[in-house]
Amino acid sequence: MLSTSSKRLLNLGRRLIQPTGRPTLPKSLSTQATSRQQETPAASSVSGARHPNEYYERINSAVPGDEIRSMAGYSSSVRTDWTKEEIAEIFNLPMHELMYRAATVHRMYWNPGEVQQCTLLSIKTGGCTEDCKYCSQSVRNKTFVKPTPTMKVQEVLEAARRAKEAGSTRFCMGAAWRELGGKKNAFKHILEMVSGVNGMGLEVCATLGMLNPEQARQLKEAGLSAYNHNLDTSPEHYPKVISTRSYEERLETIKNVREAGMSVCCGGILGLGEDESDRVGLLHVLSTLEVHPESVPINALVAVKGTPLGDDEDIDDVDAFDMARMIATARIVMPRTMVRLSAGRLSFSDAEQYMMFSAGANSIFNGDQLLTTANPAFEKDMALFEKLGFEGKPAHVGPRVSKMELQGDVEIVRVENGMQVPVVERVVAGKV
Repeated sequence: MLSTSSKRLLNLGRRLIQPTGRPTLPKSLSTQATSRQQETPAASSVSGARHPNEYYERINSAVPGDEIRSMAGYSSSVRTDWTKEEIAEIFNLPMHELMYRAATVHRMYWNPGEVQQCTLLSIKTGGCTEDCKYCSQSVRNKTFVKPTPTMKVQEVLEAARRAKEAGSTRFCMGAAWRELGGKKNAFKHILEMVSGVNGMGLEVCATLGMLNPEQARQLKEAGLSAYNHNLDTSPEHYPKVISTRSYEERLETIKNVREAGMSVCCGGILGLGEDESDRVGLLHVLSTLEVHPESVPINALVAVKGTPLGDDEDIDDVDAFDMARMIATARIVMPRTMVRLSAGRLSFSDAEQYMMFSAGANSIFNGDQLLTTANPAFEKDMALFEKLGFEGKPAHVGPRVSKMELQGDVEIVRVENGMQVPVVERVVAGKV
């Protein structure tokens, strides 16, 4: 016997999927398609078509289902078998429909009134030997950045204390290195930094270049919660941006991080000269990893003079709709992942950032600077939070389990020590 609240929830789901302005998603996008649904054509190409009439003609021909869990993202199971075509079809939904679906999924798994504040500190700036065409810290790019030595442990710990006092619950340390190999003394100091920041009760993240399994193990033992290692873009577009580190090497570091027991922070950058198929391709790689990243930062390129991409006048700026579309699609295909609105926020108005939060972003980086590029001032972000009614998300709090009308043995994800852990639990009549 269903409770009164359960009946209300089920009736709401039935209304949502009747053809009255909010139609059902095609079966190709459903996480658990039911036998009552009719097959609809998948996207013919990765780039897809975004014509509203074609979209509505297709979805209105489908036989409406009567279960909330037949809609995309409305399942207690996290999918890791997405196809590019499925993701492209989501990505190319009409904007209002995409935003609606993403916001609905977001509210199922996260508190929409909580946005995590993170602080990113460059503990070693400049002098990197990589040739990333967007980066101001590469020795190959003639930018304003001058190499500096690694910060002292106490300087970093003091910065972490200030960040915590300002409301941050996650502290990330970045070093402009290709890899940690040959930096034994610096690595020792970094382990001390990690241990000290962890002792403050903050989530601790680092981005230090490529890691081998032993380095990952030591960072985990020191108290590192997460390791950031972005893929930047799709495998196809990647060689046009970076040649000194392969895509496979990046994936190997992600594997080493995961096997060491840390959570993975991995995302990308919009504005690298990629097209929509590359954005879909990046999301496809991330959403088909064995375990989804704990967090996915979505960056808008901050063009820096002296870098190949910063000097390329043919590359268009990333607009707010580009960001919102990427964030919304990420939210739907990786519902239990933190989607971090990262670099480039200074280019967007408060209203545009609100659109991105509505699309499913639930984290920002605060402070005047992100590594070497400008960022909104702390006071401005606090004013934005107050305007939107947001509260800061506490440290080490993961996604909630969807309390839909589900029964039986289902796979869900718990967060233990900052890491998503798949487990199987019994869900009965919507109670978790």
